[in-house]
Amino acid sequence: MSVSTTIKTIQDIMRKDAGVDGDAQRISQLGWMLFLKIFDDREREYELFGKGYRSPMPDRLRWRNWAADPEGITGDALLKFIDADLFPTLKELPAEAGSNGSGILLRRVFEDSYNYMKNGTLIRQVANRINEIDFNRTEDRHLFGEIYEKLLRDLQSAGNAGEYYTPRAVTQFMVDQVDPRLGESILDPACGTGGFLACAIEHIRKTVGTIEEENVLQGSIHGVEKKPMPHLLCVTNMMLHGIDVPTRIRHDNTLARPLKDYTVRDRVDVIVTNPPFGGMEEDGIEGNFPAMYQTRETADLFLVLIMHILKDGGRAAIVLPDGTLFGEGVKSRIKEKLLTECDLHTIVRLPNGVFAPYTGIRTNLLFFEKGRPTKEIWYYEHTYPDGVKSYNKTKPIRIEEFAAEKAWWENRVENEHAWRVPVEAIVANNYNLDVKNPHVVEEEHADPGVLLKRYLEAVAAVDEAREALRRELAASLGGGK
Repeated sequence: MSVSTTIKTIQDIMRKDAGVDGDAQRISQLGWMLFLKIFDDREREYELFGKGYRSPMPDRLRWRNWAADPEGITGDALLKFIDADLFPTLKELPAEAGSNGSGILLRRVFEDSYNYMKNGTLIRQVANRINEIDFNRTEDRHLFGEIYEKLLRDLQSAGNAGEYYTPRAVTQFMVDQVDPRLGESILDPACGTGGFLACAIEHIRKTVGTIEEENVLQGSIHGVEKKPMPHLLCVTNMMLHGIDVPTRIRHDNTLARPLKDYTVRDRVDVIVTNPPFGGMEEDGIEGNFPAMYQTRETADLFLVLIMHILKDGGRAAIVLPDGTLFGEGVKSRIKEKLLTECDLHTIVRLPNGVFAPYTGIRTNLLFFEKGRPTKEIWYYEHTYPDGVKSYNKTKPIRIEEFAAEKAWWENRVENEHAWRVPVEAIVANNYNLDVKNPHVVEEEHADPGVLLKRYLEAVAAVDEAREALRRELAASLGGGK
């Protein structure tokens, strides 16, 4: 059975369980079960090749000892085992359990995870289906990577959890242009399910050729996610991408730490992220920032944070809404800081629908380097491909569509899609970064009442011209007689 069929069958089984309500809970339930199976498969690798490996789990809790046998524990006995033994034990694992911080990882993953299923027989059926996937087989792992991305896309219809999914084409383009390199520290401070970090791993791994270089890569990936379900999915995602024990993926709110507490040791070389926007942070969070930059708008706070924790010479790519570009007040002061401390060299303006159906807000990709002020900003307007009027869930933006931007990137000239603006013009306009494409004549969007009046006047003019022509024609025919 194919991996895609297996996952679909699992979701169908879960729909029969009265305890699982909606897509979000199904994905969360599948998340912790897949995590334990993947963790067990990786442990088998460590035991074969890693001398002295110690599992953080008591033997009875390891997937192989309660879930691997298709005729194993089931029904009420399985439900009791999970609720009364597996979860309580993993939630309280001592930090020193296992090798390489694996005990800390398991505890973090299960601290906020839940068993939503109430039917032990159905849980057994799900476990048996999961066992059909061998995560130590390269082919199965690759196929599951594709299925995993589909699960993440399904989050878009799972309530507000959809805020964590960024289209793969956007993450890949941003990572490609920032070009993280082996030995650099990479951070996503609002990592969601880990899409940017997964792309960064794939990007860097192309240059990895030795065990020592792989160890460097293992230690360079950092992420923070404040909500439990995307954190669990991110940790699983990192394991699928070869990060053995992803303890550097923290379950926390990056903004909850006072800005002054970040030291030189916290600074990183590369940041790629799509911070939540359009929402407000909880009361008191803004107090962690200097008074002149205090706001409860999440995206603005993340922009301030990113500028602070980038090293000099560090590079960043961030998704921001139009509101940040043209906003005033605190937003203007944040943009002044950005243009003064960083070289905001490129803004890629995306069309509507890139993040549909989660949001219709227009978004932009900002690329900057810390350590020198901005002299000019290049804008590039990404347009729909021929024949496409909008993106949607079934027809998302594709990486191939960024070929034009990539070709232009290293040899920049103005064209119908690209233009540059000197920083003096931005400053003179109160740091408004919402600069329209000067090569496009904007359509006029007048008041509906005005448009209706113009339409009626045009109709009346046509009627009058038609009547005049009829009279002339009648007179001409009459004169001929």
